Amino acid sequence: MAKRQVTNPQPAPGRLIGYARVSTDDQVHEAQMDELRAAGCERIFQEHGSGASPARPVLTRLLGELAAGDVLVVVRLDRLARSVSHLLQVIENLEERGVHFRSIRDPIDTSTPQGMFSLQVLAAVSQLERALIAERTRAGIKAAKARGKLPGNPGLRERRPEAIKAVSKARDQLYLNELISSAQTWLPTVRQLRPQHSWDNVVRVLNRQGHDWTVERLRRAVHRMVREQLAEPELLARSPRRAPEDHLMKLVAAIAIADPGLSLRGIAAQLDQMSERPARGGRKWQPSSVRHLLDEAHRFGLIRH
Repeated sequence: MAKRQVTNPQPAPGRLIGYARVSTDDQVHEAQMDELRAAGCERIFQEHGSGASPARPVLTRLLGELAAGDVLVVVRLDRLARSVSHLLQVIENLEERGVHFRSIRDPIDTSTPQGMFSLQVLAAVSQLERALIAERTRAGIKAAKARGKLPGNPGLRERRPEAIKAVSKARDQLYLNELISSAQTWLPTVRQLRPQHSWDNVVRVLNRQGHDWTVERLRRAVHRMVREQLAEPELLARSPRRAPEDHLMKLVAAIAIADPGLSLRGIAAQLDQMSERPARGGRKWQPSSVRHLLDEAHRFGLIRH
């Protein structure tokens, strides 16, 4: 396994945060670090690993910890992303969270109109590339049919064990790649809530944030991230069975932890949208009821000041 190193793992909001990735045979490590420092980066995350490898735990952690107003800085685009589509996915997620991105040697700076234009050009190129690949695939299938050949993998049609094993391995790698590239959108919330809160409550909080998880799929995803050493094993620990067992109190605590900026009315609105019935009766949640449950959650240690 490639050596991994993290430098200054707690970025402060509103700062320039650098990310440097170097392969094991990279001889320009210090030059890359010097460029990031010269650009004003007070903190720099370092990752050691091949550019072809999808496993980038330092990047996953960094993306999850960046806050609105931060600027992620790299020396070149290839230091950050494996492909154009991966780059666009990362930048889109950052922009949704109010985080900007800058590449020192490329005309990409999402805090400027010129940089956003360059990004739009990249997006257009990526879309064209996908369209050309699809067109070539359709043309290849049509030509194969004209020659009397069946499209697809002949090894799979003949149920050859080696072909089935290769496809299974490819699908498993694709699943891992998807988990890694999306981790910054859901793993930080899981880290906030597990194992103090049940998987069911974690899923409900994530889905209120716009995700589409089930308990089974989320547990499988976290298990895989732990197995790849991209997440902490304690996330899989059993939720406490000690008192309190109050479902509503735990749910309110989970919502408050996942979004500390929510007001009492905001939490009440989320409970109404989840179709949760108020513990004290009535049809709609009131801030006073939410406050009571939050006080109980603090008392039992589910929320720490």
